[in-house]
Amino acid sequence: MADVTEIASDLQFPEGPIAMDDGSIVLVEIKRGTITWLEADGAVRKRFDVGGGPNGAAIGPDGKVYICNNGACFDWQDVMGLTFPGPVPSSWTGGSIQRLDLDTGDVETIYTESVSAGGGTIPLRAPNDIVFDADGGFWFTDHGVRQDRTSDLTGLHYAATDGSSCVEKVHPVDAPNGVGLSPDGTTLYAAETHTGRVWRWPLSGAGQVDESQANPLGPGGGHLLAGLEGYQLFDSLAVDGEGWVCVATLVNGGITAVSPDGATVEHHAFDDPLTTNICFGGDDLRTAYVTLSGTGRLVSMPWPRAGLALANHR
Repeated sequence: MADVTEIASDLQFPEGPIAMDDGSIVLVEIKRGTITWLEADGAVRKRFDVGGGPNGAAIGPDGKVYICNNGACFDWQDVMGLTFPGPVPSSWTGGSIQRLDLDTGDVETIYTESVSAGGGTIPLRAPNDIVFDADGGFWFTDHGVRQDRTSDLTGLHYAATDGSSCVEKVHPVDAPNGVGLSPDGTTLYAAETHTGRVWRWPLSGAGQVDESQANPLGPGGGHLLAGLEGYQLFDSLAVDGEGWVCVATLVNGGITAVSPDGATVEHHAFDDPLTTNICFGGDDLRTAYVTLSGTGRLVSMPWPRAGLALANHR
C-alpha cells in the first residue's frame, strides 16, 4: 500500500466512484442508500437519498448520474469490525436503473425490467455496475442474488438513456459484477464474482455482441481473459488507458490488473478484504480512486499507467 492517501472515511459501504472534472468524487453508499458527492478533500458536498441499494454509477451524456440499484438486497453484518453484505432480506423485491440530476436532486426510475433474447420481459434482479459507450448507450450487469438454496443466473444488458430500450445481450452469466469497455470500444469485459474470472465479448457495433466470434464453451459466448488461483472473488472494474482490466478483488483485498492479452497479471494490495471498485482521475488520469468498503473508506494512489477517459465527463 505504498503512496496510498485516505480521502474519506466513515462511509457506509462505498462503491461506484466517479472522478469529476473539478477534482470532486461522486460515489454510492450502498448501506446508506445514497449517492454521495465528496469534495476533493473528502468533505461531503451533497448527499442524495435514492433509496434501495445504489451499487454502481456513471455519468450519462446528459450530465446526470445513472445508477444501478440492487433494491436493498443485503442484510448488513458486522464481522470483526468490517461491514459485510449479508443475506437477502425478506423485504427485497428486485432492482432498477435510476437517473439522478445532481443540480436538482431529482431521482427517477427508468428501468425495472429488460427484454430477454427470446423476446420476453424479465425483471431486473440486482443491477450492479455500469459503463457508457461512445454512442451514448450503456452496458450494465445484473448480479442477481443468492438465497438459501437458489442462485440466479443473470446477464449483461444494453440500454438507452431515454427509457425506450433495455435488452439482455449476454446470458447466462454467474453473478456478473464489474463491467467495462476496451479503449477502442470493440471489446466488452465483465467479472464474475464467485468464480473469480474475467470474461470478454467482441462487439460488432453499439450494443451488439459479435455472435460470429462467440465461444460456445464460455458463459453467454464469452472468452476467458483471466482467472485467479485460490480463494479470490471479483467485484467491480475499470479499464485503464492501455487496455488493462483493473478488477477490485475481494478476500485478497486489492486491485488485480490484467493486461489486454491476459498474459500479465498485477496485484495492488490494500488493507481491506472488501476492496470493491476503482476509477481514474486527475489531470493526467494517473490517480486511481479505490473504494475500501469493509472499512468505509475512499483512498487514492498513483497508477502505473494513465487511466481511460470515459465517454462522459462533468
